[in-house]
Amino acid sequence: MLQQVISAIADRKQHIVNFLKDIVSIPSYSCQESEVVQRILDEMRRVGFDEVRADALGNAVGRIGNGPLTILYDGHIDVVGIGDESAWTHPPFPATERDGRIMGRGSVDEKPAVACMVHAAAAARELGLLDGVTLWVVGSVMEEDCDGYPLMHLIEQEGVHPDFVVLGEPTDLNVYRGHRGRMEIVVRTRGRSAHGAHAHLGDNAIYRMAPVIQAVERLNDCLHEDDFLGKGSVTIAQICSTSPSLCSVADSCEIYLDRRLTAGETPRSALAELRQAVGEGPEIEVPMYEATSWAGLEARQEKTFPTWVLPASHPLVQAGVEAATEALGRPAVVGRWHFSTNGVATMGRLGIPSIGFAPGREELSHGTDEYVEIADLELAARFYALFPSILRKHI
Repeated sequence: MLQQVISAIADRKQHIVNFLKDIVSIPSYSCQESEVVQRILDEMRRVGFDEVRADALGNAVGRIGNGPLTILYDGHIDVVGIGDESAWTHPPFPATERDGRIMGRGSVDEKPAVACMVHAAAAARELGLLDGVTLWVVGSVMEEDCDGYPLMHLIEQEGVHPDFVVLGEPTDLNVYRGHRGRMEIVVRTRGRSAHGAHAHLGDNAIYRMAPVIQAVERLNDCLHEDDFLGKGSVTIAQICSTSPSLCSVADSCEIYLDRRLTAGETPRSALAELRQAVGEGPEIEVPMYEATSWAGLEARQEKTFPTWVLPASHPLVQAGVEAATEALGRPAVVGRWHFSTNGVATMGRLGIPSIGFAPGREELSHGTDEYVEIADLELAARFYALFPSILRKHI
């Protein structure tokens, strides 16, 4: 069967490349994904999916098969901004094909997985590898804004209930089984404004923030470390202040923290550690995510995202290792992401066993000159085609 899969994916290789170039060429910032969703739905229809729709949030959702084992393949299709376009040596849009690579914003994070998943699913059915399987392929929206939210919506509101999930965040063709969680935290100090010419009459909130900043830096050095997931971390992502004018004493100051939670840490424990570090004066809060999807649905969630790890011995991990080993022609490597994924919903919140496998290097995400190797697309598509039938042997 492996040789049949290799041949079937080779026949589809140029279709995968062309499809990926199309969807990378479409700018699809969070909450602005309508055009790329329609292109993905068109491709699903063209290759013969049984059910194709955009859900109420705006996710691109396709189904092949109707068996008792339900598998969800997910790849988010929104992208971050391009930053300073002059820093790119190739344009972020449209996609560029050169030197065996597809380049452009989203060419790693994470449109390649979607392109491969769509065509691999069609190839798997043609080869009889989806017997007894319902396979959902999802191009999820808004992940860059609020990871996990699109799959929470799909599972809780749209009636899609997977037994197992494969995530398409870049893994460089390795099998990933978890990552640190994260949360966003705002710390605020307050002062009293006064004219800058009479600064001694005010109480500068920025000065009040200075020892807080030092405390956060010290806190990062002593956070818990896990052998698999690595160390918890905290860093200041942004600082801002308010004052009546630029000739005034600042009356408030805020810092925005990115807190990564390793195994054994929770949002509650992280807040307690922060409070102990900065003392009782500063205000501390976890902000809310609030947005409207391209389809018009209001989204709201606290900005906490759970840590999760699937044991190496779990049948899903073992199936992933076997499928990757066959697809790649070499022993599979098992690891974990450094960043956060939609797995915070499937495994972190809902306990649905999840792994990751995808082309592309994680460290190229969000950077200038993002690219994916075309050869890796073929290998990833082999994995996605083989995986359902291999999983059935392990459960």
